[in-house]
Amino acid sequence: MEYQVAADALHGKVILVTGAGDGIGRQAALSYAQHGATVILLGRTVKKLESVYDEIEAAGYPQPAIIPLDMLGATRQHYLDMVDTIEQQFGRLDGVLHNAGLLGVLSPFDQIEEKAYDDVMQVNVKATFLMTQAIMPLIQKSEDGRVVFTSSTVGHSGRAFWGTYAMSKFATEGMMQVLADELSNTTVKVNAINPGGTRTKMRASAFPAEDANNLKKPLDIMPLYLYLMAPEGKDINGQCIDAQPK
Repeated sequence: MEYQVAADALHGKVILVTGAGDGIGRQAALSYAQHGATVILLGRTVKKLESVYDEIEAAGYPQPAIIPLDMLGATRQHYLDMVDTIEQQFGRLDGVLHNAGLLGVLSPFDQIEEKAYDDVMQVNVKATFLMTQAIMPLIQKSEDGRVVFTSSTVGHSGRAFWGTYAMSKFATEGMMQVLADELSNTTVKVNAINPGGTRTKMRASAFPAEDANNLKKPLDIMPLYLYLMAPEGKDINGQCIDAQPK
């Protein structure tokens, strides 16, 4: 499917992007800003967030904001405080792209270490859950609220040696489906994206021998990311969509 949105499709919208300092999150933040959104950049490395901020400013897009937060150590209170800050500064929140994630260690199932398992589940599942709980009152005030999770091909079908990451993405898809079903009679739409193999640092760490030149760049898969945040995508709910369908 060709996903297309108007050049000003996100004009006036406030969108939170997690993991906005690198890879797909960085590109999504830039693309959302290009289409008119005020983007809130969330990530753990301030320097990377400042780089994205500067790029958005230099292009003349709406002035973004930065929220430094390490999702590995953040508590429920951190997310509640974050929501207070967003409400005070912008008065609203129209969308969130849950993009931040940990790959963890690829290993046989019986060799998964508890600490590595806990870290991946903390960032990919629990932190995402706590953040979503915290922001829902604000998202539900939007006339056209959107929540977009990030899944994976191994979140559809388990794969050997991808243990913890795959389990975390199955959980993510389940979380999306539950929330989408609960909100099906509201103006909030909840979906997930499986980006597929994309030229990012996470992909490179998972497939070190792969030729990255054969992969799509984050920019190449942005039409779907824009579509699910834009008015054009208002009829889609409860779906996990592959950005690179085979």
